[in-house]
Amino acid sequence: MQLIEFIVGIAVLIFLHELGHFIAARLLKVKVDEFGIGIPPRLVGTARDTNGKRRWFGLKTPENLNPKETILSLNWLPLGGFVRPSGENDPEVQGGLAAASPWVRLGVLFAGPLTNLLVGVIIGAALFYSIGDRIPDKVIIQYIAPGSPAAEVGLQLGDLFLKVNDQAIDSVEKLQSIIDQHLGQPVKVLLQRDEVLVTVMVIPRLNPPAGEGPLGVGLDNPTQPISVFAAFDRGINATYETLHSIFLLPVRLIKGQTTPEEGRLVGYKGMYDIYQRVQNPYWFFMMISISLGIMNLLPIPAVDGGRIALIIPEILIHKRVPAHYENMIHAIGLVALLFLLFYINLQDFINPLQLP
Repeated sequence: MQLIEFIVGIAVLIFLHELGHFIAARLLKVKVDEFGIGIPPRLVGTARDTNGKRRWFGLKTPENLNPKETILSLNWLPLGGFVRPSGENDPEVQGGLAAASPWVRLGVLFAGPLTNLLVGVIIGAALFYSIGDRIPDKVIIQYIAPGSPAAEVGLQLGDLFLKVNDQAIDSVEKLQSIIDQHLGQPVKVLLQRDEVLVTVMVIPRLNPPAGEGPLGVGLDNPTQPISVFAAFDRGINATYETLHSIFLLPVRLIKGQTTPEEGRLVGYKGMYDIYQRVQNPYWFFMMISISLGIMNLLPIPAVDGGRIALIIPEILIHKRVPAHYENMIHAIGLVALLFLLFYINLQDFINPLQLP
């Protein structure tokens, strides 16, 4: 089920990217030859013919379709979707993408990545709405390691720390500081369990096992419900912080603040390895959606950002890059991009991610 969730989630994000292109093209009066769900070969398609009758067909496209119609198709490989604008690389095709004004082309090209960023905000809002608003001055138990001092004295998930050795607990840091000062010594802990106050004596370990603390508990702040508007505000902030982190990543790598392993690109297997370890799928798909938007805006030939980069000079100096040069650049870029993607995905198997 986890693998199915991962595949469906990635496919939906890619589909929404293409849907953004499609909606923008229709709004900006750019003819779209086909909008497909999934990747070809085509399973089934539909469009109206020259007589106005809706036709259903398979892999082969009928010859008498209305040229103004968009083929809507369902394809065999359930990995996202695609948009095939009319005259995408040929400015001689009237009503097509390449024949449109540079501002129209920018609108269509920007729409896909911007849709992913908007989806990132929406997923982030759903994440914060589901989690709620943290209460930073309260500390609860989120995890208990088997055989730990906490488990031996009967601490339970959700227990709220009130006092340790008669000192009030108002942060995770304060609780950890008090425990660290009494390693190997009995400490009195006052807890709230539902509506009941519970007092226990526990001895923090001097040398806990790797990955466990002196008590053997995972600590967190409890949460309280928040409004939809507050959740969207958090989603916007989370998207901004993610964008900021991605843009600063090269600088952090150069300064040695981030290791090459932490900053490496990953393919589908690497993403799935991460997905298996995350506690909240909302967070994962928010990050992937934002990353997908950013990667498509990079000035790389054959992706949206590469096409946008070739339109900018046309706007600034009113001189267009000849179509045959632009197509050659994108063709070479596509081959290089495919090799890069193959290498990245191969590295996921040869040198798997070392995840905490």
